[in-house]
Amino acid sequence: MSKNQEAVEEHRDAKALLAVLDSADQMPSATRLRARSYELLSLVPDSTVVDVGCGAGRAVAELAERGVHAVGVDPSPRMLAAARKRWSQAEFREAGAEDLPFDDGSVRGYRADKVFHVLLEPGRAVAEARRVLCPGGRIVLVGQDWDAIMIDSADAALTRTIVHARADLLGTPRAGRQYRSLLLAGGFDDVTVEVHTSVFTDPPMLSLLARLAEPACVSGAVGRDQADEWLAEQRRRAEGGRFLVAIPFFVASASA
Repeated sequence: MSKNQEAVEEHRDAKALLAVLDSADQMPSATRLRARSYELLSLVPDSTVVDVGCGAGRAVAELAERGVHAVGVDPSPRMLAAARKRWSQAEFREAGAEDLPFDDGSVRGYRADKVFHVLLEPGRAVAEARRVLCPGGRIVLVGQDWDAIMIDSADAALTRTIVHARADLLGTPRAGRQYRSLLLAGGFDDVTVEVHTSVFTDPPMLSLLARLAEPACVSGAVGRDQADEWLAEQRRRAEGGRFLVAIPFFVASASA
């Protein structure tokens, strides 16, 4: 593949990811979850709040509307380009969760939504959050546990295999259930954990199942015929109004 072809594929992948993120962000359950995360940050007017792994920047814009100086941080130049195009008045910086571009104790709030599951060493990110937060500053972590995704299916064993195989391809797929331990180990106080379960019964969520099945198939955990039949069953469920996916989201908060 030529460099031009690679660039086209990368652009197509980024565009597809943005479409998925936009669709997910606009769901009522996602809107409520973001609002809850802002509430747990105990926002102080004009203080600095960093949204780590900000993606296309929706949370940064919503935080700014609440009267704080919100800064979005993301390691992806393409995501940041999209964020800056959408929210031209907001501030965005290129960086990873393990190396934030802020001085010690210079941030009042830290938020990371669906970030820690892709990190190989989430403890390093927690230590970095502790470094940049001022005394009394607030941290909020939001994310799903990839091993705990629940899907109604006639083949429970195959469904478990697909879910767990996809989870095992991530850096820390069970980060959600580990938030409390991570924050305590990182020296945070007043650690609390909530679980909000989102239930999806609409056919558009079939795309999520395809994104579970394909990597599981490529990894060799299931055969192509098995994956195709599993997806076909889910399509039949969607057509018959019997489709259901439930995803528990962990929301942990603490004080520095």
